[in-house]
Amino acid sequence: MAVSSEQRAAPTAVTTAPPRTVHSYAARGRLTKSQRRALETLWPRYGVEAGSGPLDLQELFGRHAPRRMEVGYGMGDALVAMAAANPDTDYIGVEIYPPGIGSTLKKIDAAQLHNVRLLWGDATQLISTLIPNASLETAYIFFPDPWPKKRHHKRRLVQPSLTHMLAGRLAPGGQLHLATDWEDYAAHILEVLSATPGLINSAGAGCYAQRPQARPLTKFEQRGQRLGHDVWDLVFTRV
Repeated sequence: MAVSSEQRAAPTAVTTAPPRTVHSYAARGRLTKSQRRALETLWPRYGVEAGSGPLDLQELFGRHAPRRMEVGYGMGDALVAMAAANPDTDYIGVEIYPPGIGSTLKKIDAAQLHNVRLLWGDATQLISTLIPNASLETAYIFFPDPWPKKRHHKRRLVQPSLTHMLAGRLAPGGQLHLATDWEDYAAHILEVLSATPGLINSAGAGCYAQRPQARPLTKFEQRGQRLGHDVWDLVFTRV
């Protein structure tokens, strides 16, 4: 697949939006030669082109297995680590930044993983269009952009519209796991998730969870720990 620009648009079937849509992302980073090459050569193998309706996940992966999804996987460290540690589970990654997608494709290929597929574009539009209801065992959002300035809080990814959508994509008993190193964002996420119908706080009302062992310790988090940053995990279950 040829990539004609560094910031490729997501598939047209799912990117139409009304004027003045507030996005939770901003253009950043430039593609390296190796990332561009990965997009050209590996996307056809591991990427999923958007269609007009929900994906057939069993056909997509060629088997019936538990399915987990990471929203905003960045450079792919956690996604690849989880997929490598759990070969009997299928993973879907959703990301919009080409450099991160290119880097993740390289890591998937280097690890020879067969249980990862990637979606490219705006998370809310892709999830609403492509992910079937009650199809996921777990959904992850690790360290989303905190948009720390108050006037930018409306750009934060975690909003009621997204958590309602994700709750509907979880199978009964499925979990929504988020983590952030910004305390005020953690409080915002806790408030939003607590008000989302169909979800209950696995750690108890108003509480944060202990870091689950299944969540990889990324380079980003290790750097934050060296700087003295705390991390807040939130795990909610679909009832």
